[in-house]
Amino acid sequence: MKTKLQYFWSTLQSSFWFIPLMLILAAMVAAVALVYVDEVWDFEPEGVFRFLLVGSADSARSILSTIAGAMIGVAGTVFSITLVALTLASSQFGPRLLQNFMHDRINQVVLGSYIATFTYCLIVLSTVKSSDSFNFLPVLAISFALFLAVVNIFLLVIFIHHIAVNIQADQVISKVNMALNQNFTKLFPEITDGSFEQEKDHDSHIQRLKEVSGKYSIKIRKSGYVQHIDYKSLIAIAKENDVFLEIRTHAGHFLVEGQVVIEAYLRGDMLDKWEDKVTDAIIVGPKRTSLQDAEFAIRQMVEVASRALSPGVNDPFTAITVIDKLTDSIAYLTRAQMPGAYRYDDRGQLRLIVKTMSFSGIVSIAFNQIRQFGQGSPAVLIRLMEAMLTIHSLCRTEDQKQVVLLHARMIHEAAKRNFGEPRDLADLEDRYASICPID
Repeated sequence: MKTKLQYFWSTLQSSFWFIPLMLILAAMVAAVALVYVDEVWDFEPEGVFRFLLVGSADSARSILSTIAGAMIGVAGTVFSITLVALTLASSQFGPRLLQNFMHDRINQVVLGSYIATFTYCLIVLSTVKSSDSFNFLPVLAISFALFLAVVNIFLLVIFIHHIAVNIQADQVISKVNMALNQNFTKLFPEITDGSFEQEKDHDSHIQRLKEVSGKYSIKIRKSGYVQHIDYKSLIAIAKENDVFLEIRTHAGHFLVEGQVVIEAYLRGDMLDKWEDKVTDAIIVGPKRTSLQDAEFAIRQMVEVASRALSPGVNDPFTAITVIDKLTDSIAYLTRAQMPGAYRYDDRGQLRLIVKTMSFSGIVSIAFNQIRQFGQGSPAVLIRLMEAMLTIHSLCRTEDQKQVVLLHARMIHEAAKRNFGEPRDLADLEDRYASICPID
């Protein structure tokens, strides 16, 4: 339940409507509260405040109407600018990067602030009364409306600058790379003592799986992308029912309704009451998210590089920037511990066998498509080879080095097939020779 609540809260925070809605609700509460304060506190402005604060109902209505009209007009302008930025981002960087712009906090705060100020002014305007029987002028509430109007003027300037900066290719790549690094840090913790944990001997546990009386297949109940798997809940369920679960998917996979996702090894019959709990631990949605999906941000960056290397764009400089950022992220993985496939309960009993990401798989996702799309560009392949040299120098295990050498060989082969200038090939081979002898 805790994991589901965390997932739900993360989804709310990343939505485009949540922060604006919260600001609107806050504006409504502030309007009612300040009007109440004006009612119980008979405030009489003195000195310079007599010139700053409104003194009649007509001027109050005029000020509030002007602010409300201006705010809803500027909100429309802000919305239009946001749509233009989203259109440019979609055409230049790919539609999968749209959610990065939609989840941008400044965009959400600015749009919500203008609509919230409009709502605030409407509520306060409805409380201004001037008649023979009753007069009420909420001085403090109107003064706060003036303050909000000034704040929104500054927000408009900040918003225009923010949009102008954030549609630049380097800025887009840097923000995606920052999200990727944060995701790597969360999913693959860094090893600080320089030693890598060795896998336990699982033969005895696997033998127990072979000795059980039956195997039960659990199928997914709706199609979609795996967004989150609650491994802690699955371990608790397996421990409670004394079973072993083999999970055949991980975050980011697309599943079809009826597809087998978990094999349960058990003695006896499968009970529906905990089969439902098992399927509920796998959250499936219409799109991929970065909550547990280590590939998500990598594919976003690769898409930017692939579009930049298309014949219609032909922008190798953007692709080179992506390579540099990916090199930084992969370099972190050389000193991180990749999660194991075997998960135990608190008594040391094997409960889960899961599908995990490997160093080899992540490196392939990061560089294969860029090599394929950029094999006709010497500048891109040379920078890819330099990336392999950098990562190879930071590798801590022989397996990591072999993965990097494999990609270096593929880059070298692509260069031999596609380079028309011998000196470009010689330049690349000079770098390649520093980590692998050339045949």
